Amino acid sequence: MSTEPRRTVAEPPDSPAPGAKALSARVLALAIAGALGGFLFGFDSSVVNGAVGAIEGQFGLDPAITGFAVASALLGCAVGAYFAGRLANRWGRIPVMLVGAVLFLSSSIGAGLAFGVADLVIWRIIGGLGIGIASVTAPTYIAEIAPRKIRGRLASLQQLAITIGIFAALLSNAVLANSAGGAAQQLWLGLPAWRWMFLVGAVPAVVYGVVALVIPESPRFLMMKGKEEKAREVLATIVAPEEMDRELRDIREALKDEEIGRSGSLKGSLLGLKPIVWVGIAAGMLQQFVGINAIFYYSTTLWQSVGFTESDSFTISVVTGLVNIAVTFIAIGLVDRIGRRLLLLIGSVGMIVTLATLALSFSQSVEVDGAPSLPGAWGPIALVAANLYVVFFGATWGPVLWVLLGEIFPTRLRGKAMGVATGMHWIANFIVSTSFPVVAEISLGLAYGIFTAFAVISLLFVKLFLPETNGLSLEQADTLLPTTRSSERYRRRS
Repeated sequence: MSTEPRRTVAEPPDSPAPGAKALSARVLALAIAGALGGFLFGFDSSVVNGAVGAIEGQFGLDPAITGFAVASALLGCAVGAYFAGRLANRWGRIPVMLVGAVLFLSSSIGAGLAFGVADLVIWRIIGGLGIGIASVTAPTYIAEIAPRKIRGRLASLQQLAITIGIFAALLSNAVLANSAGGAAQQLWLGLPAWRWMFLVGAVPAVVYGVVALVIPESPRFLMMKGKEEKAREVLATIVAPEEMDRELRDIREALKDEEIGRSGSLKGSLLGLKPIVWVGIAAGMLQQFVGINAIFYYSTTLWQSVGFTESDSFTISVVTGLVNIAVTFIAIGLVDRIGRRLLLLIGSVGMIVTLATLALSFSQSVEVDGAPSLPGAWGPIALVAANLYVVFFGATWGPVLWVLLGEIFPTRLRGKAMGVATGMHWIANFIVSTSFPVVAEISLGLAYGIFTAFAVISLLFVKLFLPETNGLSLEQADTLLPTTRSSERYRRRS
């Protein structure tokens, strides 16, 4: 060529190849677009935080009903996650993302205009269906478009988006409540602030839907449906030319395995399921049983219950959300350098120490003028411990779970197994969210003591059962578990 033409990412193989920077920028853009589902996930998880007290007062709820109203969305999440994998394998990743956006949009409007606790619960469940769908399709999509060398960092964007969604919800809650003079006070159009907390969720839902309309389908899904040329076109925009043949070969080999086991059955020798499915289920449930959403669903009412004002409680929650975002960058920087397993081990140890400190702090609560309060230095100690707990969780178990779930399942099982593992993750979230107000009513020290015990279990689980998948292609990771000592133990036990 006598002159250098302007190059695009979709040029044919004999044209000058797109530069590494252009490919990296393209992949990053697609990963960020896919991770917007995580933003909805995080926003929905925490938007109820600021509304809990006002909802409880307006509808006259006891702790058990409050817990159910808060956690009702998680029932929808579990169902949405369970079916998302199957739908994603049948329709494609993009159409399923659009379904999730529509469900979340309708839920935001419906919950904000709810007449009573019954229809509020129904709308929350509908929104949960959308969030469950997003929680499966986002990490699956990111894992399937990400080059192996940076897959961990890109998959961590899912958790970063979740943390930003959490922060956005906490910040908007604080702004709305402070503008109205309280979450239960009227704001605009005669509606109290807590209703606007739900209504603003319509904005990210619309953005997610628009983005899903413009990003390409997963190349692995296209290959699965026999559309190799289209898959090649997408791969040409995200991998270097010298990597193209290897990527296609890896996907073809994985799909041949799928032909052998066409049903993609999850059935196996360990209590009716394949060992790798149990690993995914256990990891997803443990991420919730360490109690992170007791912080993000109930922190505002939690800090009020031990003596902080409503305004201070909202501020503390916003600061915690900022901490959560900041530490996610630690995971993004380290997950492909030191590996998934070491990060999880560090996180488990840190959570054990901080949760034990919280349990001890809340056990010192005393009554002052008929209301509970943390005496002396126990209040500041609890605040520091709670934020350090968020640091350890947010830098490790928060993002790394989604990296692992996108990596460890074979292609022929990935959609179904992701659905089952993520569905059980949401069920665990539901159990924690509904039980926390009841257990906290008995003793906050007891509640955090239980979370401490599960942090200990998480440490043992990683040491005994989790393989390291860092640096492997998805197809190589498929074969890892059967060669580990953990798998041998599984087989002997079954």
